Amino acid sequence: SHFWMLLLLSAPFYVWSNFVRALRWKHLMKPVAEMERPMLYRATAVGFMVNNLLPLRLGELARSWMLHREGQVALSAVIGTVALERVLDAVTVLCLALGSLALVEQQSDLGGILQRGSMLLLPAALVPIAIIVVMRLAPEFVIRVSRRLLSRIPLHLQEKVESALRGFILGLAAISGGRHLFWIALHSLVLWLVTATAPFLLGFWAFGVDLGSFWDSLLSSWVLLGAVGVAVALPSAPGFIGPYQLAFKAVLVRFGIDPATAFAMGIVVWFIFWLSMTLQGAVALRYSRVRLSELLRARE
Repeated sequence: SHFWMLLLLSAPFYVWSNFVRALRWKHLMKPVAEMERPMLYRATAVGFMVNNLLPLRLGELARSWMLHREGQVALSAVIGTVALERVLDAVTVLCLALGSLALVEQQSDLGGILQRGSMLLLPAALVPIAIIVVMRLAPEFVIRVSRRLLSRIPLHLQEKVESALRGFILGLAAISGGRHLFWIALHSLVLWLVTATAPFLLGFWAFGVDLGSFWDSLLSSWVLLGAVGVAVALPSAPGFIGPYQLAFKAVLVRFGIDPATAFAMGIVVWFIFWLSMTLQGAVALRYSRVRLSELLRARE
């Protein structure tokens, strides 16, 4: 009975999280084109569905292609906004992970894996940040460098690459400042500190995990969220199965939770996430202008 109650209470937060992501994406897309919120929501939901069914985070490319197809905007510009979004999330996850790594024993196998994962994530987040800043501040310098690097390939291919690169740089325009930057930051905070946290708090309740006061439980859920974020940030199996449960066990055992309970909670909370996001994507695809066969061809 607790499973069904947990599903009933958690699913709305996963629906809400996709709407918040769509709202944030709308502000990221604003310098490129004015996009309808339902269209952004559908692309976001389908992207998560693809991530849950296919490996290597192919959902990021799937949702970019879907928005390009439905919104008739340049694919390179859409990919630029997705890259910027991923960097924003990586920075947030790294901040949350600082607390988690302090509470996981580096000597243990689980803690060591999580530690190495975060060390891999650090350059994976900092390098794109540096590249994005250079592209945004000195776009013509980046174009000139690309021309030199591509000088030996045919001219028509050079022109295509330059056109795609300019579109990508256009997709980074949201970091130029202004009111929309405030909304991007606010939506990121709501996304991670509220919509992503609530299912963990509900999981504590469903499994009878007592971590003290509400504020202690809230802080613990943020630590756990940071650990999960680090564990699933790198490309992995469909739906992040494996690293997700690893992070749960590594952190909750450190909080004094029985290993079997911690692992079981990781499986159940993950399954509800997987089911909620996959069903949303299936429904969104059903009501979009894109067919599944087109999506599969685009993936290939």
